[in-house]
Amino acid sequence: ALRAAWGAGVVLCGASAGANCWSEASTTDSFLVHRADPLVDGLGFLSGSFCPHYDGEEERRPSFQSLIDAGALPPGIACDDFVAAHFVGTDLHEAVAAKEGAGAYRVSPGNGGAVEEPLPTRLLTT
Repeated sequence: ALRAAWGAGVVLCGASAGANCWSEASTTDSFLVHRADPLVDGLGFLSGSFCPHYDGEEERRPSFQSLIDAGALPPGIACDDFVAAHFVGTDLHEAVAAKEGAGAYRVSPGNGGAVEEPLPTRLLTT
């Protein structure tokens, strides 16, 4: 039903776990096994992985980077608290922030550690 709605142009969104679900994989603290565990059975509407709370939970950034560098998660997008990644279809259209200084990042494996690339993030104003 969700895939049919998405295919019909319905806007799908969510925060935290509600943002995780659209990608192939993500990080979660729901299991409380490690710092932020890999979750590899997302809906897969979007390729790659997603990480919410990138700056809001101390262990998220290092866990996401480590999981990607080790190949436990595919490369992906990470968003600080108060940031949303806006996709049009399967393409990242833009990152938007409701708080100054909050950002989004593309994270991929690299030589000697994950590579974190800041993404342009538009500050929403009232």
